Amino acid sequence: MPSARRVFKISLSLALLLAVGWAAVVIDVLITGSREGAAPADAIAVLGAAQYNGKPSPVFKARLEKAAWLYRSGKAPVILVTGGIGNRDTVSEAEVGRRYLTHIGLPGDSVIALPPSATTVSSVGQLGTWFKDRPSKRVDLVSDGFHLLRLRILADRQGLVPFTSPTKASPISASLRTNAAYVAAEGWKVPVAWLFYR
Repeated sequence: MPSARRVFKISLSLALLLAVGWAAVVIDVLITGSREGAAPADAIAVLGAAQYNGKPSPVFKARLEKAAWLYRSGKAPVILVTGGIGNRDTVSEAEVGRRYLTHIGLPGDSVIALPPSATTVSSVGQLGTWFKDRPSKRVDLVSDGFHLLRLRILADRQGLVPFTSPTKASPISASLRTNAAYVAAEGWKVPVAWLFYR
């Protein structure tokens, strides 16, 4: 039977390993989220966020505006918008995003609202379905910086060739405290995505 001191040392060593691993992931999240990696692709994918009475929230609007900028820059011929349907809502975030993009002047046939998806995993799954029978699978992923490393991992699991494009105008990015909280959470979410969504 191991002594209490030995158990303490083992527990402390495991805690230190977890802390170091978490810190390494957080650093990778920060690096990925700070770099503009958009490249010529087959589609631009916008990850959904909240919408209020048919209008995108400031976070969602910032993502949509970034996607529109990439489209106008010629990065891809189509924008795919993801997102779910909230409680008491009758329209999905994806549809609200599609309407917003066409309202600001993008051609209707260049913006596609994907079927509702309530989580990041299911949103990326919808992207995988859209790309399934297409020979080229290059996609520019647009979201807040903290989100992009996990998105890239999940997209890779779907057989996509992902490039990441962070929005800098989001209220999340503008708030050091809020952004830090999201980044810290990704320290655990990223390993889960890597381990369990293969």
